[in-house]
Amino acid sequence: MNTKQIGDFGEKAAAEYLEENDYEILERNFRLKFGEIDIIAEKNDCIVFVEVKTRRDNIFGEPSQYVDYKKQNHIKNAAAVYTNIEYTDMRFDVIEVFYAEKNGKFYVKELRHIENAF
Repeated sequence: MNTKQIGDFGEKAAAEYLEENDYEILERNFRLKFGEIDIIAEKNDCIVFVEVKTRRDNIFGEPSQYVDYKKQNHIKNAAAVYTNIEYTDMRFDVIEVFYAEKNGKFYVKELRHIENAF
């Protein structure tokens, strides 16, 4: 898989995980000039903006470490546009998806949901 396919694989796995845990997916890949939000979901009247990081392993650090200050600001700005500042109950999560391959098929090895990541 190329990097786009790996990212899409991780985002699909994260969306499925969220749905299995009673989140309603509102948007996927919400894009603006200055930023993108991978998944926008809602649970218990809280809107959740999710950044998904997909990696084979954590040899170069935890995937969530790659959501740096600049990326966080882009996501927060996009969230403000999306919500039009109407939601008071919102949070920013990161989902780390670790994948592996067996017999030419990719699968989720581990998924970590970090609530209130930033």
